[in-house]
Amino acid sequence: MYKLLVTLLVFCAINPAYGKEAEKTIITASETVSNKMTSVEKRVREAAVRVNDHYEGGHGSGTLIEHKDLQLVITAKHVVPRVVGTEYEVEKGDEKLTGIVIYSNYWKDVAVLYLPEHFKNIQPMKWRPVDKILEVGEEITYSGYPSHHSLMTFRGRVAGYEILPDAGLQILLHTHGWYGCSGAVVYDLDGDIAGIIWGVDIERKTTKQVVGNIMWVAPIQAFNIDYALGAFCNTRNHSKYRACR
Repeated sequence: MYKLLVTLLVFCAINPAYGKEAEKTIITASETVSNKMTSVEKRVREAAVRVNDHYEGGHGSGTLIEHKDLQLVITAKHVVPRVVGTEYEVEKGDEKLTGIVIYSNYWKDVAVLYLPEHFKNIQPMKWRPVDKILEVGEEITYSGYPSHHSLMTFRGRVAGYEILPDAGLQILLHTHGWYGCSGAVVYDLDGDIAGIIWGVDIERKTTKQVVGNIMWVAPIQAFNIDYALGAFCNTRNHSKYRACR
């Protein structure tokens, strides 16, 4: 299927007879959003960004967040593995901006990037975490960039929990995901932040098979945004932000 997709893309590019109109139709179809998608799903999809790692190669997902007067990107730590202060490319459509890592937590697998410039054509999600960890059966949505695909939107529900020795309680989602979805922010149906995807499940005892419909999520309760902004806000140039007061 992948070879077929590549062949079609090359064919479109080099065959004038195929025409620009057909190419335009493909692009338009890929960006059309059904009215059956909820307003929350549409906003979550719009705020989703791709985070590119040009140091090691590869990419992950993230979400553009507005916290008072700051635009931030929340993602997984392993998506941006280098030290605080490292720059990564944050991409959405035709826009590519530089994000600077201002917080990373290895054990929780959470990271925050600061954007010195703002995206022009994207409406960020508000920083609004859920009051408590989602219960089993609660429905969620997230958008991300799995594998070689463009932006995709998923629905799912909480399936259960696991406790890790260093990271504590983790949420297990019954949804779909793949490599590249790491860092996507999970929302409940009200548009409140429930957690951050950091892994896909693996059958460890036998085949080591990837279980693509079980995703691991760090609950947002394990993340304190004021603490995460601490070092950033303590610098002279950044203390002017309302988010730092």
